[in-house]
Formats: sequence, C-alpha cells, structure tokens
Amino acid sequence: MAENKMSSTVHPVGSLDVLSQHEVELLCDVKERDLHRLLRLCSLAVLSVGSEADDCKTILEQHKNFDIQVHQTDRGVKLELVNAPAKAFVDDDMITGIQEHLFSVLRDLVYSHNQVTGGNLFDLNTTEGLTNACFHLLRNAGVLRPGKNLNLVTCWGGHAISRVEYDYTKEVGYQLGLRGMDVCTGCGPGAMKGPMKGAAVAHAKQRIFDSRYIGISEPGIIAAEAPNPIVNKLVIMPDIEKRLEAFVRLAHAIIIFPGGAGTAEELLYLLGILLHPKNKELPFPLILTGPESSRAYLESLMAFVKNTLGDSAVERCHLVCGDPVEVSLYVRDSIAEVREFRKRYSDAYFFNWRLHIPYDLQIPFNPTHESMAKLNLTRSQPVHELASHLRRAFSGIVAGNIKAEGVRAIEEFGPFQLTGEASIMDELDVLLKAFVDQKRMKIGSEQYTPCYELTS
Repeated sequence: MAENKMSSTVHPVGSLDVLSQHEVELLCDVKERDLHRLLRLCSLAVLSVGSEADDCKTILEQHKNFDIQVHQTDRGVKLELVNAPAKAFVDDDMITGIQEHLFSVLRDLVYSHNQVTGGNLFDLNTTEGLTNACFHLLRNAGVLRPGKNLNLVTCWGGHAISRVEYDYTKEVGYQLGLRGMDVCTGCGPGAMKGPMKGAAVAHAKQRIFDSRYIGISEPGIIAAEAPNPIVNKLVIMPDIEKRLEAFVRLAHAIIIFPGGAGTAEELLYLLGILLHPKNKELPFPLILTGPESSRAYLESLMAFVKNTLGDSAVERCHLVCGDPVEVSLYVRDSIAEVREFRKRYSDAYFFNWRLHIPYDLQIPFNPTHESMAKLNLTRSQPVHELASHLRRAFSGIVAGNIKAEGVRAIEEFGPFQLTGEASIMDELDVLLKAFVDQKRMKIGSEQYTPCYELTS
C-alpha cells in the first residue's frame, strides 16, 4: 500500500527564524548540490519518524519525489515541502516537534557549511581547532547550559534491540530522571529512545520542567536513527567524529546498553580516549548495563575488550546487569567525583575542555575498501591507538550496513577486507558472529549478509 504524501509550507518553530539572502541562495544554488542534498536527506529522515527502514538508501527510494526548498520572506524564512510523508502531519498541520527538528536541521547544516567545513573560522588541522568547532556547533544549537548542574548522562546502545532490553533502558532512564538527570542519546529509536521516555515520566513526577533530551546525529546516519518524539534539542554535527566528540564533551557520565556494531564503535572510541596517558587521572564514569537476559552479550563485549586491549581497558568500565537502581546510584555518586575534579581544576561544568582527544580520533575516517584494508589491527602500537583502529573497523561495518555511500561501495566492490594479528582477528570474528546471530547488525532483514571479510 502506497504511503500518503503531502505538500506544505512550513514556518520556523524553535531556534531558527532568520537566514540571510546569501544563506538562502546557497541552499538553492545548483552549484551547492551537496548542501541541498544533505538538507533533503536530513529533512526526509526527520519527517519519516517511525519508519521501519534503517538505511538512507531505502528511505530515499520510498520517497523519490520528495523535495524541499528554502524561501526568504519579509518575515523571515519558510520551507516548501513537496510530497512529504503524511505521518508528519495532523489535520494538515505539521506536528510541532517535527517542525522544530526540521528547522534544527536547517540551522545546523547552514552553520556547518558557512562556519566549519566551508569557512576559515577554525583550524581543522589541529586538535584545538577541531574542539573549538565542536564547541561552537553545540553553542549555536543552544545545548550548552552554563548555569546547569552536572546532570547530563549520555546513553549509547542499539536502535534494533529486544522489547525486554528496551523496557530496561526505560527503567534506567526513569531511575536517572528521579535523581534529576537529563539524557543525551543518538536521538533514534531503541536504546536511544527508552532512557528519554523513562526520564520524561520521572521528571514529570518530580515536577522538573526544564529537562533536556538532547539528540545528536550526523547526515550519514540520521536516516537509520531519525529523531524520536521525545528529543527536545536536536543537533546535526557535520560528521561522525564531531558527533562522538560532542557526546563525550557534553557528558558527565556515559551508559552503554546492548547494541551492535555502532555501539561497539562508540565504546572503542571512548576507550581510545580514556586509555590515553593524558587522561589517566581524569574521572569519567562509564557503565555497561542491560537486563539479566543480556548478560551474555555484555560479558562477550567485555571479554573482547579484555582480550584485545587488556586489563587497563576493563578497569575503565563498570558492568551492571539487571539493576537500574544500582546504575543510577553509581552515576549519581560518580558524577559527584566529576564535579569535585572540575572544581579543583576550574574546568567548565557544561563542556569537558580538559579531556584530551587524540587528533586521529577527531579527523573524519572515510571507510573505503582501501582505508579499511590499511587499518593496523595489531598490538605493535600503544593500546589507545589499537582501540582507535578497532573503532575505525566498526565504523566501516556500520557504513557498509546502513550508510548510503557505504552500501553502494559494498554493492560495487564487495565486502571490506580486514586484516590483522591472528588473535585479534579471532576475537573480532567471535564478537561479530555473535552480533549476527543475535540479529544486532541490521533490522528489516531475515538474513544478514556481512559487509566485511576477516583475514589474518
């Protein structure tokens, strides 16, 4: 059955009311097709909330006739939508939350194009310049709250998890919310929606009315993780590396729920930071948790970390199974330590400037067949660098699973080839096979065809 489509003119709701004539021209200029393509892709993802598809290609194919145009008026800016998904509307009016998200997309894409990727405001060849760009993107989006206490918990996890796991993430979010915690996630369904939903109920009970449910995405993955309805602050970062940096710079603690390759990528990214000698003394709560039924999954992930990165990596992780109250109490007590540390060093509460992120974790990694084949998956390097290379391997797998360019590359050239030290490749093989068996790699498909091949 064909999905109903609608055409409409939409005015701003939220954080963007005005664009300059130059900015509107950029969005309409045929020479700036990449910018318009990103606007169309991200807007379509926002309008397609609730779609069963989890990759850009499928969503674009389902809405080939969708288009969006930006118009400057005497009163500001408006968007003209053609053949938009009807589910984004109620009685011919766009749902307010979706309308807010639509203009958040426009705000962030314009700012990124003019000030970050297309401007010379930041030196993107240095660690300091990249961190400053991340800060300014977040500040422009209005998510930095200098007067707010340390209470922001970043939650990572899969968008295709079981009902039992989803309910567990809601209960954890509820317990966090009762203790006054706000939630930041990748903004999509599953483990990204559950904690927000639970926290929203708890905040209502506690009469907390200024709650933050921050969703951070990037153009390459937003179709798979479209903003869920609870997100009230949406940020679109230019690439996955700036997205990951935004998560860890904002967070006062990070919780990792069950997931797939993307969740493993996030864990390895964070371990690549925490294992760096410059961050040895810096407190950063990291909790892996899930229902008791997910213990085997969580323990297999920890076994992979131990057998590839060693005991120092395991020591940075705190594992809790089946106890949302314990998770929330650990977060509360650990954040108290973070607060004291930041007081001692006069570091900002709202942005973790003191955290050292190595340059190779900041620069965008383009997962091509060539770059994936060149990854150094051996122990002949410092442990934090091995974590960084393992993170890139999972980044490529995510791209090959759900990102439009990655899927096209696999279709054209076949699976990515990953080569490394035999013992590391064995551990990688065990973990990835477990992900496939547990159907954690991709939704909407009975049989998963791997986008990678492992050799040693």
